[in-house]
Amino acid sequence: MKVICVGRNYAEHARELKNAVPDEPVIFMKPSTALIRNNKVLFYPQFTRQLHYEGELVLKICKNGKSIEERFAHRYFDEITVGIDFTARDIQAQSKTKGLPWETAKAFDGSAAVGNFVPLHQLPDLNNIHFSLLQNGKEVQKGTSADMLFSFTQLLSYISRYFTLLKGDLLFTGTPAGVGEAHIHDTFEGYLEGTKVLTCKVK
Repeated sequence: MKVICVGRNYAEHARELKNAVPDEPVIFMKPSTALIRNNKVLFYPQFTRQLHYEGELVLKICKNGKSIEERFAHRYFDEITVGIDFTARDIQAQSKTKGLPWETAKAFDGSAAVGNFVPLHQLPDLNNIHFSLLQNGKEVQKGTSADMLFSFTQLLSYISRYFTLLKGDLLFTGTPAGVGEAHIHDTFEGYLEGTKVLTCKVK
């Protein structure tokens, strides 16, 4: 399985990092070793001094697909949760300055925390899914799928032009504004429509 991620999919987040709002999806990937399942610990990486959290909606792909038309893309995912794209922001900044790829900043072991998945049919409106991220009990991010620059179906259609989607693949759909630093001893909690689906501690 693979973890596919979308950058800059919320205009306010792009602006808070002083990035241009994209005209098409910004895609990067993480290996399966990046995954931290719900309630597992992230050990603070020794190679960074600026670890950031980015809370996101995460889709689970339910069947294989290639070059999917947008009108059929809703058939290729059936579960959703909240995840955290952990980012070594200092390493990412260095990579950007040198024109280098982001893998060491985005795809390291433990950089993709995912919560418990919820069947999509249990949610009232797929076009307006609300989620939030708490850091040590304080809400630091909240967002809704209605504010995404590129919708779930647009993302899957676009990504499947380049990569075959396989059952079990995960899609991190982008983070809203409010990203910030994670610290040792932090506890993060992710909520989907008011229900907690994710807990992740940093040690």
